[in-house]
This record gives sequence, C-alpha cells and structure tokens, in this order.
Amino acid sequence: MTPQTRRTSTLAALSMGAALLAGCAPGSSAPPASTTAPASAAAPVRTDPAALGDVTLTVWDQEVRGGQAAQMKKLNDAFQAKYPNIKLNRVSRSFDDLNTTLRLALSGNEPPDVVEANNGRSSMGAFVKASQLRPMDAYAEAYGWAKRYPDSVLKYSRYSADGKLFGEGNLYGLPQVGEVVGVFYNAAKLTKLGLRPPKTWAEFEAALAKAKTAGEVPLQLGNLDKWPAIHVFGTVQSRGVPAEQIATLAFGRKGASWNTPENVKAAEQLVGWVDQGYFNKGFNGQGYDAAWQAFGKGEGVFLIGGTWLLADLQKALGADLRFVLPPGATPDAPPVATGGTGLPFAITAKSPNPDAAAAYIDFITNADAMKVLADTGNLPVADTAAQSVPAGPQQDVFTAFGTVSGKDGLVPYLDYATPTFADTLGAALQDLLAKKATPQEFLGTLEKDYKTFAESNG
Repeated sequence: MTPQTRRTSTLAALSMGAALLAGCAPGSSAPPASTTAPASAAAPVRTDPAALGDVTLTVWDQEVRGGQAAQMKKLNDAFQAKYPNIKLNRVSRSFDDLNTTLRLALSGNEPPDVVEANNGRSSMGAFVKASQLRPMDAYAEAYGWAKRYPDSVLKYSRYSADGKLFGEGNLYGLPQVGEVVGVFYNAAKLTKLGLRPPKTWAEFEAALAKAKTAGEVPLQLGNLDKWPAIHVFGTVQSRGVPAEQIATLAFGRKGASWNTPENVKAAEQLVGWVDQGYFNKGFNGQGYDAAWQAFGKGEGVFLIGGTWLLADLQKALGADLRFVLPPGATPDAPPVATGGTGLPFAITAKSPNPDAAAAYIDFITNADAMKVLADTGNLPVADTAAQSVPAGPQQDVFTAFGTVSGKDGLVPYLDYATPTFADTLGAALQDLLAKKATPQEFLGTLEKDYKTFAESNG
C-alpha cells in the first residue's frame, strides 16, 4: 500500500469523492510494448517534450486528498506552463475507485497514457503479466532515474516480464512519495495523561492502558475497508518477527512460514488489544476516513497510520499532532517499520505518447518536484534530507523516514504477497478482530494462500 498504502502496501486507500473528467487519449491503434525488453529498444527515446508536437496526455491518479491534491495541481500547472504543446487531461479518482476502474480501462482500446498503479501483484503484477504496462528501463537510463532513486526504492516498481517475480526485473513505474507506517499521537492528550512519547513497545502498551483507564480512546481504527488492520497487524508483527522473514512473506517467495511462534504472538497481542478495549467501539464497521478524521477532531490518543495522512492531520490538529516510528523492545533497538513508496506512475502499453508520458513522469519526480511535495506537506521519496521543514509533525515524519530507510529497516506491505493476499489478509483480520477466528486459524488461512502461490510461482 499505499495508501499507499497504500497501500497498502501498500501502500493508502482513500474513499473521498473525486471529479471524473471525461475523455481518453486518442490513438488506440498504438501497439502494446514488448514485455521482454524496454519499449524503446527499437526506437530512440525522445527527451525534449517541446519537440513532441501537440499532444493530449491523459493521466489517472489517486492524489485526491488535501496535500496530495495540492502538489499535483502545482506540478501539473508548472508542466503545462513549461510545455504548452502538451495538454494534460487529468482524471482524479480515490484509491478504491482507481483500483476498481483501472483494470477495465487497461484492457480497453483507449486506456489513459499515465496511471498510478498499485505496486502489488494483484494490480501492477497482473498488468505486467497481461502486457498492459510499458517497461520504462530505456527512459530510466535516458533520464538518470537510477541516480535519482536508490535501488531500494526502484525495486518496489520492478517485475520480471512475466509478472512472476516482484522486486526484480524491468522497471514499470516511478513513485513520488515515500511511505512509512508509524504512530501518530495527540501530544496534548499525552501530556494530560502525564505521559511522554513512548520509546519502547512496553511504554506504548502502558500508554494504551492508561488512556483506557482515563476514559480516552487509546487507539483509533476504522477497518470497514478491511485493509487498515493490515497496517496495524504489520506494526505489531514487526516487533517480534525478523525483518528478513517479513520480506520473504510479503514478496511471496519461498522460504518462510506464517505458522511460527512469533506470528502467533503478534496475532494474540492484537486480539488482546480488542479484549482490553483499546480500539474505538465498532471499529470493524467504521470506515478508514472516518477513523482518521475522528482522530483529527481529538477522538483518540494514538493512530497507527501511514505518513500520507500527515497534511490532513496536521491541518486538523496543528502542533498537537506528532509522529514516531513504532518503538522497539529497547530505546536503541534498530528501527523496523512497514513502508516503501507511494503508488508509482506508470506508462500504459497502448499509449501513443510514451515519450511525452515519460517526460511528464520525470517532471513530477525531479528535484524541484520533491521540494513542491515537501512544501505541500507530503513526504518526498528522494532528496528527503535536502528539504527544509519546520519543527513539529512534518519534521517528525521526515526524520522517521530518513532514519528507517537509512538503516534499511523498511519492510514491505504484507498484501504484496500473492495476487489474492490483500483480500485474504483483510478478511482474515476482520475475523480475527471479531473473535470469529483464533490466532492459529487466522495464520492457517494466510499460510494456505501464501504457500499455494509460492509453490506454484516457480
């Protein structure tokens, strides 16, 4: 997500309404790109947008919330001002709406030119397998994207040409934002409770208990959409399960198992939070947006969530909003957190304007774009340390991402594991949290999906 989100990932799922702009890019007769070599293997890449003639570029994105929408508008306006020959037809949809409609659009004769595609196997992996996305390796070489982004970032947009291997192979997208799932907290409420920001996992659980005793909602969660609990479980899981095991599970590779004592302990701890009343009432029936918006209105002491919520929560809570990485067993424990990148921007295989599409993606991910992202409250995936941001929640987020990524502590979103794992894990977590399944039954469900895929994927 990843919103994500992710996300997920996965990364982020967003359900706010978005304007739907009519029209698709012309020229549906363009042949699909090869899935075994970069699309530009037979033709030179053109990197001067002004020399491409009059082009209408249709872009589908899910940047619909406050800070996300603001950065997109600024960058699109700047691109069109610099290249008036390229007209942008932007279609902005929520994450859920985009996921629902993108599969159908890509299978049609006139798909959009540029799309944000969820990194996971059920989305980007399936689109690669169906030859619906264009490999971007030639453009990466021409624009120097490998110098702009480390491989630890680019791997989240790489697939083998047959879509089987995730994390290696051709490059199929480029993200704008970094993501890390951590702990948002209301500083004013914490002070009122006589508590300091938790530096260990034990301190965090003690704070949850004290908040409950004081009549506060310890932890906001809206799990109607099923995926939000994936981020909460991933946070709990990564306190005890080795990072390399999580990565093996999340990338759907052989060599790990869900049926381990460490995973059982994580599932039991999550159920324990339900038993102790740490979540808001009716959390399994509350939507994701409703939960973080309630937190923004002062309902709840903590919220486990992704950094994509920063701009909106800061607008709601101001200086009372703060953010920390999930604490470890000791204050100096190596940081481990779920995260990676936001949804990558990809070029569709049938786009008649791949050079213009690549130029646009390059523009919205360059160094100047990273500054725009920071100025609008987003977390740039590149040049993060070079940005100047004020003390407070934004600096918290930038520091957290720099720390965990710099120490190689990011673990993938769990729903990446198999083409069906987002649904499997989301539904299984709802059952676990509703006490309809035991921790062992919950993990057995995950193991079946994971093993079936890993064994058959070669």
